[in-house]
Amino acid sequence: MARFVSLLTVSLHLLLLARGAEPLELCPPPPFAAEGRYLTRDERWMNQRLDHFSPTDHRRFKQRYFEFLDFHRSPGGPVFLRICGESACDSIPNDYLAVLAKKFGAAVVTPEHRYYGKSAPYERLTTENLRFLSSKQALFDLAVFRQYYQESLNARYNRSGFDNPWFVFGVSYAGALSAWFRLKFPHLTCGGLASSGVVLAVYNFTDFDKQVGESAGPECKSALQETTKLVEELLQSDSRSVKALFGEQTLENDDFLFFLADVAAITFQYGNPDAVCSPLIDAKKNGKNLVETYAQFVKDYYIKQMYWPISSYDQEYLKQTTPNDSSSRLWWFQVCSEVAYFQVAPETDSVRSARINTKYHLDLCRNVFGEGVYPDVFMTNLYYGGTRIVASKIVFTNGSQDPWRHASKQQSSKDMPSYLIKCRNCGHGTDLRGCPQSPFRIEGDSSNCSAPAAVNTVREQIAKHIDLWLSQCQLAKNQLCQGCGNGELQFSSGVNGDLQILQ
Repeated sequence: MARFVSLLTVSLHLLLLARGAEPLELCPPPPFAAEGRYLTRDERWMNQRLDHFSPTDHRRFKQRYFEFLDFHRSPGGPVFLRICGESACDSIPNDYLAVLAKKFGAAVVTPEHRYYGKSAPYERLTTENLRFLSSKQALFDLAVFRQYYQESLNARYNRSGFDNPWFVFGVSYAGALSAWFRLKFPHLTCGGLASSGVVLAVYNFTDFDKQVGESAGPECKSALQETTKLVEELLQSDSRSVKALFGEQTLENDDFLFFLADVAAITFQYGNPDAVCSPLIDAKKNGKNLVETYAQFVKDYYIKQMYWPISSYDQEYLKQTTPNDSSSRLWWFQVCSEVAYFQVAPETDSVRSARINTKYHLDLCRNVFGEGVYPDVFMTNLYYGGTRIVASKIVFTNGSQDPWRHASKQQSSKDMPSYLIKCRNCGHGTDLRGCPQSPFRIEGDSSNCSAPAAVNTVREQIAKHIDLWLSQCQLAKNQLCQGCGNGELQFSSGVNGDLQILQ
């Protein structure tokens, strides 16, 4: 029997090499035409451990997740684990990941991040109750979910010990989680895509504002700087009237200045430079009121079109422990306790107000969460490696106009290629979202990118890496194959996820 298994393993190995190291799949995926914004909105649930680091704490909470199997080459096709980040996760969106899933015959699964949306362990978000909200706990959630879902697939196909090839994806903070998951649990995934993955915790993130200025260009940058200066002066003389122009009378002065800076940054971040630059440049050339022009842009674009919660800038609202918009308080806690990303004004030539400095952010953290909540970015970067992360089989991608790219890994290294997608409206998560990155583009449509070829070229590279790493995963598993029953390769993932030969 051992001789037969050895010969079978060698034969499969040679077969894969002859096929150009493609994943060994015999059944094509079922036909499916994805239409609309979502692949699925059907909720599923699992019991998740509250504290993965305490052997005596056995408390559980309900974690929401979604699955989409229409593309899956069952039973042995890959599983694409799409990581949800710092917001409620109420669906699997029909973006470019759907195109990749169809290409590779993959199932798509998406667990919601702990505490966000409906995956809340506590009703009240007190600082004490938020102590289990961290990237470290979230990574173990993903590992447990991965094992749980693999077992559910095995039960569905009436088999045991089988291990599908898994690949992880994420954008922004979820992109960082994707890279960190591959770093910490390399035995649980064949590779990962860290799209705009912010793997570097940054205390004074001055490069963020500098990129806003570069993305704006000289004329627009000058108009934004002049607008900021005018607003600062008006806040000193008649703060109520200037805030009324924007419809935001409740914000304190510094919070208001942070809000105005963030509006501009998000415009470039999500690939809509003309939305802010065109009216401001026109107003400056024609002697129009810049503050009134900017206020109109904020109301038309940011509030009506983007639906961004203004409450996320109101410290009194952020202090509430049962808010309607819980995501804002939750993300600020992660910022204040772990990663910082403090978007402070550079010493010179800043677009944002100089009042948005380190003290502003530290005061916000103390005011909202109390004493003792502080982002130890040194320890965060020591734990994960920052941009010097030492891992393998991770693709990093960034958009050239995205201010967040300066917290991502922008230099390629061994087994970790990094791609910069260059175009005028290439921002946050362009490879999966297309252009602009918001509002939503079905299947990540790249036709509105100023250089669609730049986006598509990087997408081709991503597909090649996925193909190669899935194939390498398959070859490694074939070498551990104990035997084949009903045409399936048999594996065991073991207690710790290490592949074991079945006895």
